[in-house]
Amino acid sequence: MNSISKLKHTIDALFGTGVSKYLPKDIDILFSHRTGRIREVSHKQKLLCTLRIDGGLAITPYFAQMLLASKRFRENCLEIDKESKPFVEDGRSVFCGHIISCGKNIRIQSEVPVLYKNKVVAVGKAILSSEMMKGQTMGVALKIRDSLKSQQRG
Repeated sequence: MNSISKLKHTIDALFGTGVSKYLPKDIDILFSHRTGRIREVSHKQKLLCTLRIDGGLAITPYFAQMLLASKRFRENCLEIDKESKPFVEDGRSVFCGHIISCGKNIRIQSEVPVLYKNKVVAVGKAILSSEMMKGQTMGVALKIRDSLKSQQRG
């Protein structure tokens, strides 16, 4: 199996069938020198994602915005309110009380894009599942891993 089809299968498995068709055609793949596995995927010198050892993907807000065109991908997203937006952009955690809506495919430890008015502001790792987020008003729901402001700095 070639590396592009392997990447497409991984995206479909993690985010829903058919989401991989929003992957750009002209991508650059960086392989590990030691293992020969895919390490990073980029498009026009912008990082899209890195592959984790456990088989998961660590996506960037830039890539999440591309995949947002898919309705299936939206089921993996979380929308926040206006009060928490500046904190989330700074890389702070998302609390349950500030969630407007969350997709049904959010599981514990899954990769979750954070939206504000249909724009990706950050990407993080879920602490709670979507059912738990809907049922609670206090506590951390999502730890931010990458935000728009951190990308502008780097």
